[in-house]
Amino acid sequence: MSRPIHFASDNYAAVHPEVMEAIAEANVGHDVAYGADSATAAFDAAIAATFGDDALGFPVFNGTGANIVSLMALSPRWGGVVASEHAHINVDENGAPERVGGLKILALPSVDGRLRPEQLARYAGDLGDEHRAQPVVLSVTQSTELGTVYSLEDLRELMHAAHALGMRVHLDGARIANAAAALGVSLAEAVAGADVLSFGGTKNGAMLGEAVVVLAEDLRAPLAHDLPYLRKQTMQLGSKMRFVSAQLTALLTSTGGSGEPLWHRNASHANAMAARLRTALQPAAASGVLSFTQATESNAVFAVLPRRAAAAVRARFRFYDWQAGPDADSVEVRWMCAWDTREEDVDGFAATVLAACEELA
Repeated sequence: MSRPIHFASDNYAAVHPEVMEAIAEANVGHDVAYGADSATAAFDAAIAATFGDDALGFPVFNGTGANIVSLMALSPRWGGVVASEHAHINVDENGAPERVGGLKILALPSVDGRLRPEQLARYAGDLGDEHRAQPVVLSVTQSTELGTVYSLEDLRELMHAAHALGMRVHLDGARIANAAAALGVSLAEAVAGADVLSFGGTKNGAMLGEAVVVLAEDLRAPLAHDLPYLRKQTMQLGSKMRFVSAQLTALLTSTGGSGEPLWHRNASHANAMAARLRTALQPAAASGVLSFTQATESNAVFAVLPRRAAAAVRARFRFYDWQAGPDADSVEVRWMCAWDTREEDVDGFAATVLAACEELA
């Protein structure tokens, strides 16, 4: 069977063999349901070892679920969630935060997916106004939906500004592994200062499964009580939780004999493949047929190219249009690399893009 090659999403990737092995190891005999199992106990230990002894982890099924559970845990019923206009919770969750969580998303503009501390003043004036949703949570995505990565300094300044306004900070970490790998830091360093993290597994080699991770010490006791109820009420409680927990533990702890945890190996490779793709496409950018629209700082490449060229490439590869281009004949596209993207995949895809662009040069 031929191996399909796609650059649409890291969700298209296969499950990493070390994750499959962890699932198989968990698939032995009976174990207690709903998280009172040995695999989830190992996950709890991995969370504490990775993020600190005060951290608490709650496995869930998917990223939207992780975000909703996290935000509901941080926000009262009258609360609003400040986020980038590009945030997944704002544009890619089909209104689930509003409908399921009763949350008001307060979107801020961003040209690169990142927010700046001074932008929070836009909603600070609403504090104490009973006619307005109260901006009680800042949700930050790292790496962003546009493939950019906050520096540690910029992220901490943003979180400090939010905390100074009395806001809690949620980190949407669907691709936190890619951000940490790009920054050359540990996961704990990458999330320092956040109150609650949505930790991503699916985009980084897992079959399914994310986790809500409580990071703030003062939230440990109240959320240890509240989150189990929220997780159940939002349909994110798995009866056979051991099979989700085993995957996340593998990402956090499995070294495969390399000395590097699986999350880091997978994310570093995906980032490197995106950098390779961008470099390979430089001739098209130099000719002016293609232009990059965002910095390639994680595992995504964003570019504008002629619609005819994009259509020609789609005859062989899947990828997503992101938005309309600057004119009717162009389109902005997103190309994603994953843990299992090979160098030859990138080179073959780049050659196809270059050929399509050369025909229009």
